[in-house]
Amino acid sequence: MCLAIPGQIVSFDPALAHSATVDVVGVRRKVDISLVEPEGVSLGDWVLIHVGFAMSKIREQDAHDQMRMLRSLGETQAAMDEVRGYLDDVSEGKGGSPP
Repeated sequence: MCLAIPGQIVSFDPALAHSATVDVVGVRRKVDISLVEPEGVSLGDWVLIHVGFAMSKIREQDAHDQMRMLRSLGETQAAMDEVRGYLDDVSEGKGGSPP
C-alpha cells in the first residue's frame, strides 16, 4: 500500500538545497521539499510525505486526521517503518537509526 504520512517541518538544512527535517510522531528524518517549496514552507508547517519527498502542504488538523485514519486502518506500523527507512537519517536524539 502507498502511504502518505504527515510530518511537521522542524528545521531546514542550509547545506543541502531542498532539504528539511520533519518530525513524524517523534521520529525525525530529512525529506526533500522541492515539490512544496513553490507553495512556500516554513518551520512548523505540516506536509504529507511519501518515499522521502514532501508531496503537499496540509493543515495541522488534516495531519491529525490522516494519522487517525492510518491507525484505524492498522497502517501505523507500516507508516513508521517507511519513515524509519528514509535515507539520510537524522540523529538528533530522536529517531536516528542505530549503527
